[in-house]
Amino acid sequence: MRWPEDLEGWPLREHSRRVLCRPHLWHVQEAGTGPTLVLIHGAGGATQSWRALFPLLARRYHVVAMDLPGQGFTRLGARSRCGLAPMAEDLGALIAQEGWKPAALVGHSAGAAIALRLAEDLRCPVLALNPALQNFDGVAGWLFPILARVLSLNPLSAPLFAASATPAKVRRLVERTGTHLPPAGLALYHRLATDRTHVDATLAMMAQWSLDGLLARLPRLEIPLRILVGGDDRAVPPDSAGRACTAMPDCRIERWEGLGHLIHEEAPDRVAAWIAAQPGAALGTAPDPPTPDAPALS
Repeated sequence: MRWPEDLEGWPLREHSRRVLCRPHLWHVQEAGTGPTLVLIHGAGGATQSWRALFPLLARRYHVVAMDLPGQGFTRLGARSRCGLAPMAEDLGALIAQEGWKPAALVGHSAGAAIALRLAEDLRCPVLALNPALQNFDGVAGWLFPILARVLSLNPLSAPLFAASATPAKVRRLVERTGTHLPPAGLALYHRLATDRTHVDATLAMMAQWSLDGLLARLPRLEIPLRILVGGDDRAVPPDSAGRACTAMPDCRIERWEGLGHLIHEEAPDRVAAWIAAQPGAALGTAPDPPTPDAPALS
C-alpha cells in the first residue's frame, strides 16, 4: 500500500510510523506504557486486524504492532525473506534495533507461528489466537505450496487477483473462515485484497512457508504458550492447536464456541481480558483485566 497516501482512513494511523531495519522498511504502530506486548498478524492481514484490540491493551501495556514484510504498509526489501524463519529473524532484528523488551508475543494464525519461532530466541511467552500450527494435509501438503510458488513467480497473478477482489468476494472469503465482521471491517480487508503489492507479498509468504522445523522442535520448546481458539474457525482446524499444545511442555488451551478465525476482531473486549488474565508464567505479572471505564488512548 502507498505511504502516506493510503493512510487516510487507516485505523490508529495517529500511532503509525515507518522504521528502516534492513532489508525492510517497516510500518509500525506503537502506543501505551507498561509491559511490552508485540502483536503479529497473520498472512494477508495487517495492523488493521488489531484495530479494536490494540487500544484496549494500550490502556495498561506498551503495545507494538507492525505489518509483515511486503504486507500492508511495510515495504519488502528482499523477496526471498518471506518464509517463517527469515521473517522471524528480520522481526527479531527490528525488535532489537528499537530496544523493545517483549513481556509476551501475541500472534494470530500464521503470526502465532512466527511468534513461536521468534520466542525461541527471545525466550518470552507466546499468546496465540487461532494459531496455524500444522502443515497442509495430504496432496495439499505439496500442491498448495507449489501452486503458491508458481503464482508468486507470475507477475500477472497479483494484479489479476487484486482486480477481481470485489467487496462481495471479500465478504464471502471472510465468512468462510467462520468469522462475521461489520461492513467497516470488511472494507479494510477489501482495501488489502485490491492492493497488488500486498497480494504479491502474501503469495510469496505462502510459497516460502514451511512449519516442518518448528513442529519438530515443539517437544523441546520450554516457552510458555497460551492458546485461544474459536470453535467456529473454518480456516485453521481448532483441533490442530490442541495437537501442538499437547506436544509442548508448557502449554494451555482455551476454546470459545461461536467465534471464528478472526476471534480478536469479533470479540476484542473478551480477548483483551483473556490476555490480561494470563497467570504470571504468561506475562511476567498478573494484571487486572481491562475495565470499561479505563482511560482511552491519549
